[in-house]
Amino acid sequence: MANNTTNEVRATAKYVRVAPRKARAVVGLIRNLPVAKALEVLQFNTRAVSEDISKVLRSAVANAVNNNGMRTDDLYVKLAYVDEGPTLKRIRPRAKGSASRINKRMSHITIVVAPRKEA
Repeated sequence: MANNTTNEVRATAKYVRVAPRKARAVVGLIRNLPVAKALEVLQFNTRAVSEDISKVLRSAVANAVNNNGMRTDDLYVKLAYVDEGPTLKRIRPRAKGSASRINKRMSHITIVVAPRKEA
């Protein structure tokens, strides 16, 4: 879906099984970069969530090219953020019959791309 006033295009991946804190560390690396450079940064990043973020970025670029007729060379990552999704609550048995809580967190990853304004 595109915002007609500013020509920005977004893509979202919901319920990604990674903690938002870990995803935000990677998303911060690609903010305000050209799309080609951002994909390169994600490709060589060692974190597992880089693959999921790369998929969302490719989806946003595909939306911009196919639905709005934009050129890939002109696009940059305007916005990239991670929201917290639902948490799966699990129990880990501990000593003396007690239990500890394990929180398995999920993320909603959103990336917005827009054409760079040449001034």
